[in-house]
Amino acid sequence: MFSVVILTLNEERNLPLCLASLADCDDVVVLDSGSKDQTAEIARAAGARVVVNPFENFAQQRNFAHAHVAFEHPWVFHLDADERMTAELLAEGRDWARKDPSDTDGFWVAPRMLFRGRWIPHCTDFPAYQARFVHATRFRFVQVGHGQREAPEMRMRRLTTNYLHDLSADGEASLWEKHRRYARQEAAAHLAAKSSSCATANRAAFLMRPRLFSADPLSRRRALKALSQHLPARGLLRFLYQYVARRGFLDGRAGLAYCVLLANYEHWIAKEIRLQKRAVTVK
Repeated sequence: MFSVVILTLNEERNLPLCLASLADCDDVVVLDSGSKDQTAEIARAAGARVVVNPFENFAQQRNFAHAHVAFEHPWVFHLDADERMTAELLAEGRDWARKDPSDTDGFWVAPRMLFRGRWIPHCTDFPAYQARFVHATRFRFVQVGHGQREAPEMRMRRLTTNYLHDLSADGEASLWEKHRRYARQEAAAHLAAKSSSCATANRAAFLMRPRLFSADPLSRRRALKALSQHLPARGLLRFLYQYVARRGFLDGRAGLAYCVLLANYEHWIAKEIRLQKRAVTVK
């Protein structure tokens, strides 16, 4: 078996469905950032342990879990409250946990992203792998932009099954506001990387170029993200990429709406970079 950790902050709305999907898991830990609603009570009522730690960023919070939570199993699956385990993923995770491969520190897992009640694989670049099933003592996350990624030295494999991520679980207004916040974080991370180590950042971008044509979808996705930071009209290009090149139009009206959100997100990042540059100059 394996343990599960769920990151939360005021998630009384989403947490019940997430916990229900983990009914067959015998060690569930809710790592809370200081909720003011019923999140902790809901977690305890479902049999989960609750640990509280102030949130700095996603990598720090997940690494805190590895360092300070006494998990009952060496392998841990990381979930967010708006995500759900599936029976197929639970079975595959259990199988790998039994094997306990010593040459592997973690597994990438691809979510099936839902928007307006339907799966939208094309405009979410399915399979968009993330490091989620990891060894508690060997694995380490690093912060990248507003999210997290495996540390470079981690030895990775892929799981073939998926978890579910409901993008619009909190409503679309909340999703738009979340992306505005993410845009500010992405812009700040971009500017910090340029100012602290311009040469290193440029070298990393150079090394990314061959990966644009990689057969590995994860490598291509990360290379495209790096390239997008240097292109004009980011919002329009992101829309054309997701809706046309990635055939987001096959995802129906939900796909169109989500592609519009992504286009605005890229526009906000570019705008935030300009605003934050100006603020530094004024100082």
